[in-house]
Amino acid sequence: MKHELNPLIAARQLGKLTRLRPTLAIVLGSGFHEAAAKMKVEAEISYQKLAGFPRAGVSGHAGKLMLGHLGGTPVLVLNGRSHYYEGHSMEQVTFPVRVLAEFGIRDLLLTNAAGGIDPTLAPGEIVAIADHLNLTGTSALSGPNDERLGPRFVDMTDAYSPALRALAALSAPAALGRPLREAVYAGVAGPAYETPAEVRMLRTLGAGLVGMSTVHEVTTARHAGLAVLGLSLVSNHAAGVKNEPLRHEDVTRAASAGADAMARLVGAIIAGLR
Repeated sequence: MKHELNPLIAARQLGKLTRLRPTLAIVLGSGFHEAAAKMKVEAEISYQKLAGFPRAGVSGHAGKLMLGHLGGTPVLVLNGRSHYYEGHSMEQVTFPVRVLAEFGIRDLLLTNAAGGIDPTLAPGEIVAIADHLNLTGTSALSGPNDERLGPRFVDMTDAYSPALRALAALSAPAALGRPLREAVYAGVAGPAYETPAEVRMLRTLGAGLVGMSTVHEVTTARHAGLAVLGLSLVSNHAAGVKNEPLRHEDVTRAASAGADAMARLVGAIIAGLR
């Protein structure tokens, strides 16, 4: 491949770690490492040991890949992610998704901690992403296109798989004890939190959630033909929604507190995919 980062190399590395060939991968966002506690791990490797993987440098992101079983289903888990605001190139940020596609993953479940723009979304609530607004000022697909990775122009009509969203909605009442609501996720560049004026703008645009990840992973996944489900844990009210300061440690603390609920929901979704 002409790309400086070659996903085939990392995918081959993974193939040597285990005989498992899962078709489902899960990306765990800030503070969610505990959600993989019930996973029967067969192989674990630091991102630093995988060719081309960027280091996850933000608190709450473990930075390791795990292969094993959850509820008897083979899965690949990315425990932590890198972010564009850390100074990585967009190709580096989305490289893990490229590797997943080359490894044979077909369904991708993305989790994140997000600010609640919709005032009815309570901290601690898990919300399915119905669609997103890419307000980061760039695209994961900018630059020359390699047709071996995906088409030049990608249809994003169903960026978040209707079938996976329906399965999540069906699984939620038993797993969470309440229905699973949906919202539009606004992806922003960060790392500064949004101003109250920006939050009001995002609400006007139709967003119910805001965060600094996910949208480029989704675009890359759809470019590669993967089906995507996005789940956000509302870690805090966005700026101006309530008279509260915003701190990253509060985000990771809220995500850790919600990790058990996220694990239950993810487990129920996986059971439905069998």
